[in-house]
Amino acid sequence: MEQCPAKDTKKLGFGLMRLPEKDGKIDIDETKAMVDLFMEAGFTYFDTAWVYTGSEEAIRKALVERYPRESYTLATKMAAWARCENREDALKQFEDSLERTGAGYFDYYLLHNLGEGRTGLYEDYGLWEFALQKKAEGNIKHVGFSFHAGAEELDSVLTKHPEAEFVQLQINYADWDDPNIQSRLCYEVARKHGKPVVVMEPVKGGLLAAPPEPVSRVFKDADSEASCASWAIRFAASLDGVMAVLSGMSSTEQMKDNISFMKDFRPLDEKEKETVAGAVKALSEISLIPCTSCGYCTKVCPMDIGIPATFSALNMYKKFGNRDRAVRNERFNVARAKKGRAHECIKCGACEDACPQHIQIRERLEEASEVLKTGE
Repeated sequence: MEQCPAKDTKKLGFGLMRLPEKDGKIDIDETKAMVDLFMEAGFTYFDTAWVYTGSEEAIRKALVERYPRESYTLATKMAAWARCENREDALKQFEDSLERTGAGYFDYYLLHNLGEGRTGLYEDYGLWEFALQKKAEGNIKHVGFSFHAGAEELDSVLTKHPEAEFVQLQINYADWDDPNIQSRLCYEVARKHGKPVVVMEPVKGGLLAAPPEPVSRVFKDADSEASCASWAIRFAASLDGVMAVLSGMSSTEQMKDNISFMKDFRPLDEKEKETVAGAVKALSEISLIPCTSCGYCTKVCPMDIGIPATFSALNMYKKFGNRDRAVRNERFNVARAKKGRAHECIKCGACEDACPQHIQIRERLEEASEVLKTGE
């Protein structure tokens, strides 16, 4: 049986969740340029998902139709919790992904976002068995899952499903010892079960690429030339058993920066680890909403509230203290996304059940409504 690789010096993966946009649509030309830079540097791992709107179609145009199939590896995901009322709805996602990407097969196929109430859906619909069947038929090379919950449940899933060949986990220095995210504990569980790890959110949805000033100062004092994103990605890539670190790049500039320090990857040395520890300490002294803009909350919100855009504006206020700028940011981005505003929340709690970051969304929306005056 073909083994799932655990060691590769080319650890950077291209996360396709936040592709560049132009006029409200994915910019295919810039995406092609980014793909070319990525491939020319020797990287091959691309990660998309059925729920990433437009992403699977975009990677068909930017990658699949332009490069030999054996020259890259493609991962996508099935989300049984997203607009699925039965097993057939979930199975259709697989066929949709094949059609959208035109890839013929998937090198890595993930059951998407297991954890808490979502885990049981994959059992109820027999999706583990389905994925293994597709592997036997040659449509999938490696079967795994992504996970956004606690270490105890991860241990349970891996114990029950030793057939999982790898696991995708949220790992970054900010969440490493967070009691809710449990990055370190989940990583240790995966290592205990001998599963290679794909890292998602190493830059925490961009928050660690431009962290608060006290945090960025720690990094700049240590190395004035290195980007803050480089510290975050290298932290994750330095861990044993990590086969890929996904970076959700949105521009050629971000791609070039990531390639600059990952093409000839060097793990963090002891002094650099101390620098990261100093950044963690600085970050712990600032209270921000840990939203990664994954959008899972908006997919279940009955009022269609622009939760990520609202939280981004509130964090801007918390970091810089400029209310007028934060208000403009909230109004522009919520309107652009054609979403509702914070004061329209009916406090049903559906968003909190879907949130991988375990944010108290209802309470934070109430805060945003007061601070940003969203009802005006």
